[in-house]
Order: sequence, then C-alpha cells, then structure tokens
Amino acid sequence: MKIAQIAPLAESVPPKFYGGTERIVSYLCEELVAQGHDVTLFASGDSVTSGKLIPCCDMALRLNTAVKDPVPHHVLMLDNVRRRAQEFDVLHFHIDVLHFPLIRDFADRAVTTLHGRLDLPDLYPFYRAFADIPLVSISNDQRQPMPPVNWSGTVYHGLPVDLLPFTEKPNGNYLAFLGRISLEKRPDRAIEIASRSGMPLKIAAKIDNFDEEYWKTAIEPMIKRHQNVEFIGEINDQQKADFLGNARALLFPIDWPEPFGLVMIEAMACGTPVIAFRCGSVPEVVDHGVSGILVDTVTEAVKSVEWALKLDRRRVRATFEKRFTVGRMARDYLDIYRQLSGIRTKSASLHPSNGYAVGLEVVN
Repeated sequence: MKIAQIAPLAESVPPKFYGGTERIVSYLCEELVAQGHDVTLFASGDSVTSGKLIPCCDMALRLNTAVKDPVPHHVLMLDNVRRRAQEFDVLHFHIDVLHFPLIRDFADRAVTTLHGRLDLPDLYPFYRAFADIPLVSISNDQRQPMPPVNWSGTVYHGLPVDLLPFTEKPNGNYLAFLGRISLEKRPDRAIEIASRSGMPLKIAAKIDNFDEEYWKTAIEPMIKRHQNVEFIGEINDQQKADFLGNARALLFPIDWPEPFGLVMIEAMACGTPVIAFRCGSVPEVVDHGVSGILVDTVTEAVKSVEWALKLDRRRVRATFEKRFTVGRMARDYLDIYRQLSGIRTKSASLHPSNGYAVGLEVVN
C-alpha cells in the first residue's frame, strides 16, 4: 500500500526533544515500512525516516528562530500534498484542521488522527461543517465534546517494543514527573504529593514561552522551597530510558481532558507504575492496580504511593506489551485504511487484515 503521512512542522520526525505527535508519526512510519508498505513522509527537512521524506521546511519550526508564523509553512506543505495526492492509496493527516478544505477531492481515501484536545468551543462548529471527513481519535474520552462526525475508530498510541528497556530493579528512590510545565499538567500537585509522601521528586520538563510566567510565578518558587525536588529540564529519548526506568513511580497529576498521555505508556514500557489522576483518557490507559493507580485527589495520591511502589514491575511491562506496542498501533491503522471507501482495491487486498487488534475500538 502506498501511504502518505503528513506531520506537523513544529518538530522534526522524530522530535529531538518534546513532541508527542511527531514521535508517534515516526513510530508509525517505521513500523509500516517494516511491514512492507511504501511510506512517504511530509515533514520538516531535519526529519529521519526509513520511508521517503518530502522536506516541507528546512528544519523544525520550533527550533528555527527566524520563523514567526508557522501557518504559511503548513499551507505550502498542504499545497504540495494536494498536487501529489494521486500518487497515494491513503493519505494520513496529523495536523489538526488546516487541510480539511483542500482534501474534498480525495477525502474518501484520507484519514485524520486528532491528537489534541477537542473541548475548545471554536472546534465544535468546525467539525460540524466537515462531518463527512474520516477521523480517528486516540482515546474514546477525547470524543466526548464533539458533534456527530465520521469516526473511523479509536487507535491508542504504541511504542516500539525495544525502545525503552525494562528495569526490574530501579536504582533510584525517586518519583518522576515528565512532560511540560503547564497549568493543566499540574506539576504543583506532583511537588505536593512527593513532599507529603516523603519521596524525592525529579522533574524533567520543557517550558514553552506561553508557560514562562506560570513557571516563574508558581512552579520555580515551589521547587526552591522543597529540597526534595530536582528540576532537570527537557530531556531526549536517550535520557528518558534512564529517567523513567530508575524511577519508583511516575506521577501524572493532570487537571484537563488529556487525549492520551504518551508518557504513561513510556513509563509502563520501563516497568514503572503510574500514579495518575482520573481525567480524560487516563482510565482507558492505566489498568488500576496493575500498571498503576487511579486517584481523584492529592490526598489519595499520597496514600497510593506505598501501594504503587509494591506493584509488580514485570506485570506493568507485560501490560505495555499487550496493549501499547507500535505493531498493534500499525495494524489498527491498516484496518482503518482498508475501511476507507476510496481505497484502491488492489493495494488494500495486500497483507489482509486479521481483524481488530487490542487497541482499536470503533465507537459510532
């Protein structure tokens, strides 16, 4: 099957640092190539892929100080995609909303994965206007605020099995927080949980310009007041294996409708249990009492730390291998591609589907 993957340009594919969507696009591309498909990736010029790369800007826009507005770069990319659309059996978009008016002529063999939050008021009339475009959610909870649309399925994220090694006996006695310093991620809760439980906390996180004030006025002063808290900053994939693998547990104290939460399955891959607030996708990702603990308050989280530290890390890893591998994710997407009404029959018949895998759910 000839498949186009269209990625955001903010980060490279894979990203050098933070970038959940671009990381998932990279894993998916590599697995589809490994399964014998012809994959073309539309992405920034500093991206790396086993497929064919169509560079749509010189480098990741977030890392290019000369870029002030990302929209023109994405429009140029989409014009290139539109002109080359007939080359592909399937076109898979990961860029939110900009492409919708441009794909009317080939929407029956295009699909869009929605990677972000969908509860913003501006999105409701938009998706109502494009109710026929095939969409994929990354959790069932993500769909809740949406009008009736053309859902093709829910596909949970997946990681390469050997990306993050299993650590049965972590050599660190700390709790971990990994992600962004932002109000909805609630690093303040993580600091309070660690402080009240008497555990050290290591925070590895990026600080966007938008969140700089929150960092300076709320989180940085908290860190300075708590000697048990260490701020590491933004880390790369190589550092992530050590950071997560040697943690006793990951704190995921979010306060927003998280669409998926990639860091949770990254921790699981290392065998590290997750203490997570019951928001958004979290109950779909964490198996309570097996791969982590679900809580509703800081007090519950503090009381759950001792329980989480006793969870069998081998069972945590086994849960990851059963539910959240890239092989399962790719098979789920291939099932969705083959359901598209405009798919070319000859290509779709190659590598016939064996039915839905664990991660894919179709909810009408």
